[in-house]
Amino acid sequence: MQTFISRSEAQTEAIGEQFAKNLADGTVVAMYGDLGAGKTAFVRGMARGMGLTNRVSSPTFTIVNEYCGERELIHFDMYRLNDSDELFDIGWEDYLARGAVCAVEWSEKVDDAFYGDETIVRIEKLGDTERKITIEEGGK
Repeated sequence: MQTFISRSEAQTEAIGEQFAKNLADGTVVAMYGDLGAGKTAFVRGMARGMGLTNRVSSPTFTIVNEYCGERELIHFDMYRLNDSDELFDIGWEDYLARGAVCAVEWSEKVDDAFYGDETIVRIEKLGDTERKITIEEGGK
């Protein structure tokens, strides 16, 4: 387990970038944190770390955003889903089968959709701009 303290959105992005540089394709990143904690900022950094140049934005209303380049990052936001059945209805298993990195915000809403090998990222608000970021590597 690794723990980082971020004091700005830019630092949160930088931590995400460093984290994703050597992230294996097919990794599921289950993200936890309150509204405004910095989950999307972390994913913006992940995209940069994976060599992607796409504009990364929150998929709150679309549920899924896909960022493609030499590698592929699929960004989910489960905030609007009621349970994991809705995630399976939108093709969760098909997304996993593609072998892309999958970053899942609001993972607590779909915990039973994971297989126990996901990497867990927890972002905790410590203040207005300060965050504690904890990363637990998955079983892959």
